[in-house]
Amino acid sequence: MSENQKLLLTMSQKEVLRLEVMQKLSEKRLKQTQAIEILGVNLRHIKRLYKQYKTDGARGLISKRRGKPSNRKLPSSLKEMAIALVLEHYHDFGPTFANEKLVEIHGLRVSTTTLRTWMIEAKIWIPRSERGPKIHQPRYRRPCFGELVQIDGSDHPWFEDRAPRCSLLVYVDDATSKILEMRFVPAESTFTYFEATETYITKYGKPVAFYSDKHGIFKVNAKNAKGGDKLTQFGRALVDLNIGIIHADSPQAKGKVERSNRTLQDRLTKEMRLKEISNMRDGNAYLPTFIDDYNRRFGKVPLSNTDVHRPLQDWEQKHLDDIFCWQEDRTLSNNLTLKYDKRMYLIKESVETRKLRKKRVTVFDHHNGTIKIFYKNKELAYRVFDQLQRVDEQAIVDNKRLGVVLSYIKKKQNLRNEQRSKSCPKRYPLEYLAS
Repeated sequence: MSENQKLLLTMSQKEVLRLEVMQKLSEKRLKQTQAIEILGVNLRHIKRLYKQYKTDGARGLISKRRGKPSNRKLPSSLKEMAIALVLEHYHDFGPTFANEKLVEIHGLRVSTTTLRTWMIEAKIWIPRSERGPKIHQPRYRRPCFGELVQIDGSDHPWFEDRAPRCSLLVYVDDATSKILEMRFVPAESTFTYFEATETYITKYGKPVAFYSDKHGIFKVNAKNAKGGDKLTQFGRALVDLNIGIIHADSPQAKGKVERSNRTLQDRLTKEMRLKEISNMRDGNAYLPTFIDDYNRRFGKVPLSNTDVHRPLQDWEQKHLDDIFCWQEDRTLSNNLTLKYDKRMYLIKESVETRKLRKKRVTVFDHHNGTIKIFYKNKELAYRVFDQLQRVDEQAIVDNKRLGVVLSYIKKKQNLRNEQRSKSCPKRYPLEYLAS
């Protein structure tokens, strides 16, 4: 090694700063109290560094651990054992899952981060940052009108700077790419989807299935949801109407409604600018005209001439408002009272209602503020005891297997239609059957 190479030192930025401070201390250009403030260490450590500098010069300030393995480094035999076990039993497991199995089955304990590093070095695991883009291959349209209807909400400054930002609910038929329903709303919520879906069904009938994203309005996303029937309020309403709902795994899976949203954000926004439409009321009044023009330009001819929309049954038509409302179960107290939405409701006392103490009842909360309380199929009379101000809160979610899923939904719907020919769900009144 040459003399120049011996004089060449590699120092970190922290060590360079220490060297400058020690040099100034040595030249009496800096006091120890100032050195303490600059380096952020105590007086004892300053004296130790200065002594090392005086003894060995700049080399004395360099960490003695540099270039040496860490004292916490795991033995190479442990790494080899872990990699061998992963290759043999868990080659397609993620690092977290593989680490759990190494602990549970083999008693081999390392951190998940360490195992992930080893698996990356061994080319067993590819980090997400190095993965290529996911491929989304196209699928064929559904053949029949009404077989699959894609729904989505688009939050956008629809009226530009003329009105506050709002959302547009869009219903697009998969077979024809036609827009079947649109509505401006302040924000996506269960009640706004209730109103839009009720309008759609009243106009066209019941589709086989809706195709949505995994928004909390459509899907219970809690991993370990306790209680309930694992359905959202919107999902429950569709079950009552015998309509299926399918959740897309990605935005690309429901590409028709996503592409429609992009077109609408361009065309609809500019059309309303030209027509000087500056609020949701006038916008909703204009939407039917825009939908007719949009469908004429961009609508497709379906592969089949069959319209698979189903008409509403008698009980569904009669109780459509009750289906599209918020429903929650409550238990009556011994005093025939229940609490809902910061109010206390007193059930009218009678010989029959006395038997309902500790029974489960269902509260029907309609979007217009009407409250109904039912026990099975009987509506209960009540009065409000605690008149607190009510607060209206809006709830702010394999593409290739659509055909199989829709076929399964159709079979279930046909079976339920046969069963419903004799009765309707117990949660709704049965006056029409008694007539």
